[in-house]
Amino acid sequence: MAGPTREFWQEKFLAHETKWDRGEPNPQLARWLASGALAPCRILVPGCGSGHEVVALARNGFTVTALDYAPAAIALTRERLERADARATVIETDVLDWPAPARFDAIYEQTCLCALHPDHWELYAERLDAWLAPGGRLFALLMQAPRTGAADGRIDGPPYHCDVNAVRALLPEPAWTWPAPAYARVAHSGGWVELAVVIEHSGPA
Repeated sequence: MAGPTREFWQEKFLAHETKWDRGEPNPQLARWLASGALAPCRILVPGCGSGHEVVALARNGFTVTALDYAPAAIALTRERLERADARATVIETDVLDWPAPARFDAIYEQTCLCALHPDHWELYAERLDAWLAPGGRLFALLMQAPRTGAADGRIDGPPYHCDVNAVRALLPEPAWTWPAPAYARVAHSGGWVELAVVIEHSGPA
């Protein structure tokens, strides 16, 4: 398997080497909630990590399903939910294999795509298509983490650089409807930037 393994992520969480973790929900989530762009619904959070956004969504009335395959990440998410007296369905699974029992109204994509090796992006895009109901929306924070090695053809990460052109090729029109740029930029303490994009799934049922 190309890229980070389950064991890689487990070791990162156990060693608290999680520099991508802000220690709080992404500020863009609060903006989407405040604007009404994201309203209570059935929502999926793949690659939920330590669960900050899972808790925030659950406390704001969403029916949340969260996925991760690192047991330590699952444990952290469940602990945070318990401390917040919040409820969500938290599943330890490989996102590339997980079949949703029913389609979701929305997907919150923040740390999953950039954590997957690009060799697995097409399969992940197929899962997004299968998980999200027609008319549902993908709330994506696309990590901008270009590396100098890219000029030599190297693929460095995680986090992997989520070039917008590459992501558009994964989620193309007409199955996905993209808003016109420019997209909001969200600064990250790791020195990166995320592009905030809401993409509507207009594919067939």
